[in-house]
Amino acid sequence: MLLLCNYYVTYRCNAFCEFCHFGVHENFKDTPYTDLNDFKNNVTQLAELGVKFIDLTGGEPLLHKEIHLMAEFAKSNGMQTSITTNAMLYPKFAEKLVGKINLLHFSLDSPDEEEHNRIRKVDCYKQLFKSIEIAKSLGEYPDILFTVTNDTYKKLPRMHEIAKKHDLVLLVNPVFSYFGNPGLTNKAVEYIDEYCNGKRDIYLNKGFMKLRLDGGNDINNPKCKAVSRVVVISPYNEIILPCYHFSNERIKIDRPIKEIRKSEKIKYFKKMEGRFDFCQGCTVNCYFEPSFAFPTNLYAVASLTSKFKYSYQKLIKQKIKKNL
Repeated sequence: MLLLCNYYVTYRCNAFCEFCHFGVHENFKDTPYTDLNDFKNNVTQLAELGVKFIDLTGGEPLLHKEIHLMAEFAKSNGMQTSITTNAMLYPKFAEKLVGKINLLHFSLDSPDEEEHNRIRKVDCYKQLFKSIEIAKSLGEYPDILFTVTNDTYKKLPRMHEIAKKHDLVLLVNPVFSYFGNPGLTNKAVEYIDEYCNGKRDIYLNKGFMKLRLDGGNDINNPKCKAVSRVVVISPYNEIILPCYHFSNERIKIDRPIKEIRKSEKIKYFKKMEGRFDFCQGCTVNCYFEPSFAFPTNLYAVASLTSKFKYSYQKLIKQKIKKNL
């Protein structure tokens, strides 16, 4: 059952984060932007296939000049939309995006301006707080997304204070290992888990943390549903298999997606999801989030509890917004 589309609207980025590869990778500088007509055609088909959530991602998604039109079209097709941004371009798009993004995340990597800018390798700390002010003035409640690393996890209490000060939810995003970047140590995982426990205004997916403490995905007993529940589309109008982070197949969207989903190649990748050698130890959040969507194992049960709490907090803020 397809649930989520991770739609890469661009691979370009205007930051150069230490834990990411987009901004620093030479191959991404001149990559294309998703064609709006292709996007609309694909989203229409995905909605018919039952996709309920679409993450408009990158790179930096706000580099795409038509991102607001994409969000609007996806919502008109009944999808829940999400965007994670470094917020440098948010003031330019703020009014155009109002009401079109269900889950708007602003990335903040440290409570300290110098450290945040060093991690991003661009001066963007002040712009993020300016963007928060603009968003709230428009009735939006973005989340502060904190990608926690082994170097920054002890800054969590101060990040929590910043979120509380601005009356926003803090999303704790544990860094994962890919493209040579190290994942979290068990010590960091235990600290994060203990600090976040019981705090209503922090979202931490408990399933992610349990998975890390257990050593990640086990290819002999895989928990990943990266193919059966997720479809990944590139700016080149391709479906990426089995996932973006460990892709080894790309299928051009030159025929109906429904037809592609029934192909022998997709059937093979469904059969092998979580079972490839490179899947061993995997903890990539964007694929385990939908993998844990139904209470079929302990990871999913832990995950759903966290999601209910987050949804409740967002609902409260939406009600407050409507009453203002």
